[in-house]
Amino acid sequence: MLKAIITGASGLVGSRVVELLQNFFEFIPLSHNECDITNGSAVEDKLTGTNFDVLLHLASYTQVDKAETEPMLVREINVTGTANLFNVCQKLQKKMIFISTDFVFDGTNPPYDETSTPHPLSVYAQTKYDAERLVANKGMVVRISYPYRQEFAKKLDFVRVIRKLLSEGKEVKMVNDSLITPTFIDDIAYGLKYLIENYTAKIFHLVGTEALSPYSAGQLIAKTYGLNPNLLLPIAYKEYFAGKALRPRYMDIRSQTNDFYKMHSFSEGLQLIK
Repeated sequence: MLKAIITGASGLVGSRVVELLQNFFEFIPLSHNECDITNGSAVEDKLTGTNFDVLLHLASYTQVDKAETEPMLVREINVTGTANLFNVCQKLQKKMIFISTDFVFDGTNPPYDETSTPHPLSVYAQTKYDAERLVANKGMVVRISYPYRQEFAKKLDFVRVIRKLLSEGKEVKMVNDSLITPTFIDDIAYGLKYLIENYTAKIFHLVGTEALSPYSAGQLIAKTYGLNPNLLLPIAYKEYFAGKALRPRYMDIRSQTNDFYKMHSFSEGLQLIK
């Protein structure tokens, strides 16, 4: 059985990847307690002493607004950490898959596919793009977008946040003049299964098939779960994100390279998790 070291194995996406694919691969979780990825010698010691075939790197600093206040820490985790892992993988001649984000694009000229030129707007996005460039052409880069899943106690994704607030009868402001591409995490996992088994050092987008405004996404969530859509209040992008880190506005992200796993639309994904 193929052995895969995985960082971020306890996170929103990583834990589901392990859960769904554990019968296909032997996962070796690499937690922060075991190995600080920002420490190059610690990474070298750990990886050199581990028998593995591929490293799946999901761990990341992802707090977009907070990242603006501590750029050095974000860079240390997202760039230096990735470089440390990748350099040792190269030295050991092991494969590495780096999980990146649609935020590397600026959201001004959609749609975006694997051939589109990144233009990051925030500290977080810049560090993810810098990490991509370290890995590019020698390792695999997989970009994902607005991941959601059925259940995960440790962290709410945007779907379950909206569900929770609406079920509590609370009003929710949602942007109605921008686009996002929500992605069902189970699809990401099964897409990764194929990519691990058919490894090639290229860029792939594992993303949903439907771009829509957050407000429209909220309406679909309300409709799917029988919640009150009148609690959703439309708000303009510029007003909602005033004083916050810049986000890509029209994030319609697609794939030209995914001809191996059929991703679901947001409405289909909601029906599946329901």
